[in-house]
Amino acid sequence: MTTPYQSGIIAEASSNALFITLNVNRSAIDAFKNTLSTSPTLIDEIQQQFPDAELHAAIGLSSLIWPKVDTKCPQHLAPFPHIVGPEVEIKPTDVDMVLHIRASRYDATYQLANTLYRAFGESVTLVEEVHCFKYLDNRDLTGFVDGTENPEGEKRKAVALVGEEDPDFQYGSYFHLMRFVHDLEKWEKEDLKTQEDVFGRTKYSNQEYPAAKKSVHAHTKRTSIKDADGKSMEILRQSMPFASLTKKGLMFASYSNNPAIFNLMLDSMIKGDQQGNTDHLMKYTEATSGQAFFVPSNHWLASL
Repeated sequence: MTTPYQSGIIAEASSNALFITLNVNRSAIDAFKNTLSTSPTLIDEIQQQFPDAELHAAIGLSSLIWPKVDTKCPQHLAPFPHIVGPEVEIKPTDVDMVLHIRASRYDATYQLANTLYRAFGESVTLVEEVHCFKYLDNRDLTGFVDGTENPEGEKRKAVALVGEEDPDFQYGSYFHLMRFVHDLEKWEKEDLKTQEDVFGRTKYSNQEYPAAKKSVHAHTKRTSIKDADGKSMEILRQSMPFASLTKKGLMFASYSNNPAIFNLMLDSMIKGDQQGNTDHLMKYTEATSGQAFFVPSNHWLASL
């Protein structure tokens, strides 16, 4: 255990990832807690088996299961918000638990996922597992670079990790996970200028439009949130695309030291601004799931 925080939170972008959601068997809560407490050691052992694979993991719990595990709760842990806009409705699909596992090798992500899943055994039930992959130079399947505005270096920790404001849960992180299924047939019928206007960014050179030329409906406009002092409010995105021959999209994943920032961004996209200007990217994709978790520190896990 080399860090107080789970390494999957702030690690750099990977080429493979597994997002695994589970529900917990309430009658096996003691066995579940016991496995949670040993999970940092299990993760460390598999990381040592793949020393060059940049293998990382994050285990998160939702507000549904947290009271069964600990009497104390992270200050801002809450269910995923139910948001209704003029054209789009985002419904929560909260589950108990998430495993976010990633590496530069798929065999490494599989090995760690399989080890953890077998360790939890009958204390959990699998809800969904989604394999994601790096597409070209970190692009979404729409063809646009994803996560361009992510914080870098030590700022990743400042953005993603809870600090001294909640000392019992310092080094934890609020994690949001959404599955977006794209209508690529509709998207690919649009000309290049229309696509770039939807994002507010050029497609191939990845240059953001000047503010004066950016539509109020542009994705980069709607997801740019500022506080009362005009300072940008940031999240750390760890999203990756997924695809089969019939279903393609993005697993949106973000970490933050406060879930309010993500909620404001989602409101801006779906409900829009005071004039009702919403994110036109939502015309080409559908959010089929929305889940909120808290990823506790390694110390908290071990303390169980």
